[in-house]
Amino acid sequence: MRYFPGSMLRLFIGAVLVSGVFLSVAAGGASARGGLPPAPGPGPTAGAISRCPSQNAEVEQAVDGRYVYEEWIGCTDGHGGNGIGFARSTDGGRTFGPTMILPGSTPFGFYGQSWDPAVTVAPDGTVYAVYMTYVITTDVDGNSVYDSVPVVAASFDHGRTFPQVSTLPVPTPESGSGGNWGDRSFIAVGHDGTVYATWDYGPSSNEVGVVCPPAGSCAFSGGDFNAVISKSTDHGQTWTLPSPISPGFPLGGAYSAPIVVEPNGSLGVLYWGHQTDPSTLAVSTGTEYFTSSSDGGSTWTPPVPVDPGAGTIGLLSWWIDGSLAVDPAGNLYATWDTQSVTGDTGWLAYSTDGGQTWSPPIQVNSGSTENLVEVASAGRGSVYVGWQTPIPSKGYATFLRRFSISTGWTAPAIKVSTAYGDPNIWPGDTFGLSTLSGPPGPHGAAVAPSAVVSWGSAINGNPNSEIYSSVVNFPPHH
Repeated sequence: MRYFPGSMLRLFIGAVLVSGVFLSVAAGGASARGGLPPAPGPGPTAGAISRCPSQNAEVEQAVDGRYVYEEWIGCTDGHGGNGIGFARSTDGGRTFGPTMILPGSTPFGFYGQSWDPAVTVAPDGTVYAVYMTYVITTDVDGNSVYDSVPVVAASFDHGRTFPQVSTLPVPTPESGSGGNWGDRSFIAVGHDGTVYATWDYGPSSNEVGVVCPPAGSCAFSGGDFNAVISKSTDHGQTWTLPSPISPGFPLGGAYSAPIVVEPNGSLGVLYWGHQTDPSTLAVSTGTEYFTSSSDGGSTWTPPVPVDPGAGTIGLLSWWIDGSLAVDPAGNLYATWDTQSVTGDTGWLAYSTDGGQTWSPPIQVNSGSTENLVEVASAGRGSVYVGWQTPIPSKGYATFLRRFSISTGWTAPAIKVSTAYGDPNIWPGDTFGLSTLSGPPGPHGAAVAPSAVVSWGSAINGNPNSEIYSSVVNFPPHH
């Protein structure tokens, strides 16, 4: 979870970390519950895809056939602000074209900034890229304030250009609120083309308490946090006002709410929930919750805790915790991590009944440093699980593994890149993970299942973090 001004400050100063790695502390143990120990080995060499003379970090990704789309923060051409970088591949992730800065992502010139990107592709091929930014507005008394709001840029030519940019509406700020607070946007598209954006929303930015640990991004100690949703039925041109996903608005204690569209058309959301003290607005340690909607986001099922028994998420977790995927059979998969006084454990759980119940948590990786865990469907009953973690005395590394509901882990973990990222340079709070049908064969035919992974790191003595991408091939699994 990130508070962007603090995170962007780290981009400006090189994202310097203290020697060693910050570890969040939370109540509750994180005991191992199955899963094989990772066996990292040499992985494929990756090439940098970012073309920005700045600290490039926090990449998100989407795949549509042979097209691979990457979106990240911190991109500047030296004349604009630190905006949102975007690059695309037209050959299944083997090569990438030039970097562009998404329109609207440098709102105030060089001092402007945008953060927390996400990207998805509609059934008709439209690319929707969302990010958070600041807009200047007025409160109910006419005072100028800053609102933190999502912006959605749309491309109708497979990511070549983004001619349509829409700022999502939020309620007029109340007097003394300091403007609406917002963070961590996600986006998905329904089978009928309806576009859904979720983000973390609070009516008053003045209520938000910020804690900036010596490593990573800033986190939150308290505030009016809520998972909300807005939707568009005209290809992202206009949007509804946000409505709550998490119960207890305006003190829902929820942030980071990735959204998926299930095969039956229902919406699924995994959000990171913290109980909030109504008197002080202080938040407690967190748990991942799942909720769904069968009416396009108008109503939501009672939230189900995904991870009972796995432990809790610490208050100072600076990465964006919680990832959600759905496979073609409708099975749901959630990943997250928990902290204890002795270490940090990444987890995977799955649901075969639409999120009503979840499997016992399955250990992905455990160690003394944080684990940023992502998940992506790898076909019916199967997923790719990736995690990025700092290896003591070496640096950041990214690993990938495949899991099957029927057989468990199908093979040892693969270390995606042979190079380690500089532990003193922030790589971002997320990385990208998607499924390809396989590397292009003759005439573009897919020949094997594979995954495409993207991440931020500063390698080989580079003072800047760059975005890297690699296609990882797995043997067929039956």
